[in-house]
Amino acid sequence: MRLLNHYLFGTILSSILMVLLVLCSLDILAKFIDELGEITHNYTFLEVCIYIGLNLPASIYQFMPFAALVGSLIGLGSLASTSELIVMRVAGVSLVRLAASIIKPVLLLIVVVVLLAEYVIPTAEQYSENRRDLKREGVRSALSSHEGLWNREGDAFMHFNSVQANGKLLGVTRYNFNKNNELISTSFAESAIYINGQWQEENIIETTLSTNHIEQKTYQIRPWDIQLSPELLSILVQESDSLSITKLFFYIDYLEQQSIDNGRYKLSFWNKVLQPLAIISLVIISISFIFGPLRQVTMGYRIFSGVVVGIVFQLSQNLLGPTSLVYGFPPFVAVLIPILFCFGVGFFLLLRNR
Repeated sequence: MRLLNHYLFGTILSSILMVLLVLCSLDILAKFIDELGEITHNYTFLEVCIYIGLNLPASIYQFMPFAALVGSLIGLGSLASTSELIVMRVAGVSLVRLAASIIKPVLLLIVVVVLLAEYVIPTAEQYSENRRDLKREGVRSALSSHEGLWNREGDAFMHFNSVQANGKLLGVTRYNFNKNNELISTSFAESAIYINGQWQEENIIETTLSTNHIEQKTYQIRPWDIQLSPELLSILVQESDSLSITKLFFYIDYLEQQSIDNGRYKLSFWNKVLQPLAIISLVIISISFIFGPLRQVTMGYRIFSGVVVGIVFQLSQNLLGPTSLVYGFPPFVAVLIPILFCFGVGFFLLLRNR
């Protein structure tokens, strides 16, 4: 049985990696085409290669469920075409033991992508975006969009023109409201830096509004009491899908404390937490197809079937996720429904062909 496990492990793993290589290669080619039009004197071809290389872990994470599905279909299909699966069954290997052996290389890949998502992708993507912006538009645009960044804490709304790689803020505009949602003051600081656990604004112009008059003051340096730490700031400048599970959990809690809608971040959180189950459910589908309706069809048809199932699965998740934010049901449920459906169909087909 050990020899059989090694044989299945190598066959399935090599098939999945082959599909993953093809998908990532196509993605790299598409990104190259997009970035070539942005090449300038500073943003050279080498910088394009560095940018795409740093985003490769994110591509691996993104395509792993699809690669696991199609790769499993290809690997098992090749074994079915040469009647090796039939020989294994005749030799007394149960369907459950075969399924367990097939899932083992998938579990290894799941560990790899989880580690990438938690420790590599957030840092690599943030660094790549920062490096590209520095090369293309200069230091003032680092880690920010052309429109800057907005944040809210309590009754204060704030806008940052730019967030530097070292956490320094440029162009900090603040709008303070009272409990009646009336604007009571505004201020603009040229910059803000985090020193000894507290923010410090520099070169500030503050305007205070009251019923009878408007007063304006200037300060050279002023402390700024706010819960927004550099760690939270690093989360704010990234897309929710690029954040690690730990950072998402941390930021969701922060948004709840500020009574700010955190549905988008909860959706990304559950997508990442349930990603391993999604991959396993798709592999179960592929196993059930090979031992069921796709046992005696051509390899091309198996690949086509895998592509269709993968697209339907991805579309269902992409539709249910935003729907949960619109209609207010838990994002956890929206992410779990397609996974449970795949498990249900897979186990039904396996039991019927047991």
